[in-house]
Amino acid sequence: MGRGTKNSTVGRRNHIIQSIREKGEIFIHELSEEFKVSEVTIRKDLEQLEKKNLLVRARGGAMNIDRNVGFDRILSDKVKLNLRQKTEIGKRAAQMIREGDTIIIDSGTTTAELVRNLPELQSLNVVTNAMNIVNLLANVKATIIIPGGYLRQNSMSLVGPMAEKNLLNLSVDKAFIGADGFDTQVGVYTPNIDEAHLNEIMINIAREVIVLADSTKFNKRSLSLFCPLSKIDKVITDAAISDADRKHLQDADIELIIA
Repeated sequence: MGRGTKNSTVGRRNHIIQSIREKGEIFIHELSEEFKVSEVTIRKDLEQLEKKNLLVRARGGAMNIDRNVGFDRILSDKVKLNLRQKTEIGKRAAQMIREGDTIIIDSGTTTAELVRNLPELQSLNVVTNAMNIVNLLANVKATIIIPGGYLRQNSMSLVGPMAEKNLLNLSVDKAFIGADGFDTQVGVYTPNIDEAHLNEIMINIAREVIVLADSTKFNKRSLSLFCPLSKIDKVITDAAISDADRKHLQDADIELIIA
């Protein structure tokens, strides 16, 4: 099948893919004017391209899935990416939580799936700096500890000196950490420096560090390295992880769990 002319469905969608790779972000109203078609048609194009994991729809348009290392995607956009894999990873992580545990959960959409699948326990302490996690815990039988700080709206997480000081006074059994990027020869990355500093403290106060990352996070780096391989005990991911990444984790003596 050919690539089609620019005004055909195939040609239009190919042009959309090319535009988003060049610009990083595109808008429905601009595409509608450019192709002389309705916004409904453009939305259908974007929906089909998102299903093929070629872009993510957001804020009246769409964004490229792969951006530069400093790109800080908002939480509501992250929710749409690889949801099935995140759900299975969250379920598997929830199975690791035991009666009487004190755990810490950082912000993110994969860690949110953990909370949605928490087992019914009589005694559980949850420390979190993430407001999306706090909202999901509202009806969970647990003691919820929030360290304070100022709100980063992109991630809906509390960061800053107040949060850091309060976390340093705590100790937890397990830390469940998400990832924006994961180089299996180096460690885990986030695009925000304040978030990275707080996540370092979370890791240092935990007896066990468990990273939750779907396979699309591997072989990617973001701005700030916050968790070297030496700090990680377990990684939970999906079956699409590459053989090379499996070997790197194995060589680093990290337990790999496929959800």
